[in-house]
Amino acid sequence: MTRHVDEDLRGAEFRECDLSGARLVGVVMHDVVIDGSVSNVVVNGVDVTPYVEAELDRRHPVRLLIRSEDPADLREAARQLRASWAATTERIRRTPGIERRSVDDEWSAVQTLRHLVFVHDSWFRRCCLGSPRLFTPMGIGTSIEPYRGAHGLDLSADPSLDEIVSVRDAQAAELEAWLSTVTAAELAARAPVPDGDVWPPYARGRSVRQCLRTVLDETFEHHRFCVRDLDWVSPTGQDPSHAALDVSTGHRSR
Repeated sequence: MTRHVDEDLRGAEFRECDLSGARLVGVVMHDVVIDGSVSNVVVNGVDVTPYVEAELDRRHPVRLLIRSEDPADLREAARQLRASWAATTERIRRTPGIERRSVDDEWSAVQTLRHLVFVHDSWFRRCCLGSPRLFTPMGIGTSIEPYRGAHGLDLSADPSLDEIVSVRDAQAAELEAWLSTVTAAELAARAPVPDGDVWPPYARGRSVRQCLRTVLDETFEHHRFCVRDLDWVSPTGQDPSHAALDVSTGHRSR
């Protein structure tokens, strides 16, 4: 554990850090942005997590569908997520070049879409369907070795937006076709994760629905991140240093 006392940490950035159990006592915090997987966050004696979760649900009702155990709700969640990404893709096309711009060293729009290609291959095809096939080469995996360049991923790939969207459309159609027939009992069953050291290493023992939720969560959260960054890099976007406080239940695998 590192203990900081009477230090000036203005402008400090903590990226991909585990701050579980951290205590900030007597601190001054203005214009602070917290974005990550958070729970039991107590501010001046008040657990603010329920307030944040309720506000995110109000802003994004699809989150309620994603957490549902009802196959019909999950089908609707997938449909809404696909429609949201389709609208965002059309927005990207109206400003050529914006798809490769990044904010604060985060993924660009095309990199985000390529990561979702990887998410579908790993968490849906492998974990929900039990498929042992190699992943789509254009996918971008976790930065953790040895998974970053393993299982069929081509780290030298540089696909166009159209190529990526074509793959994502096919994946979305595959997911929706599966959801059209899956039952609650099948969702509650243990995920048929094939043997072998293939990403995700911690999926074994989870239910099919838990693995599916990861797919839907990632699709939602990365869309939210993508739209946020597009707002910042668009001609009328805002300066990210003036962004409002945003605490989410998602994460970005950078």
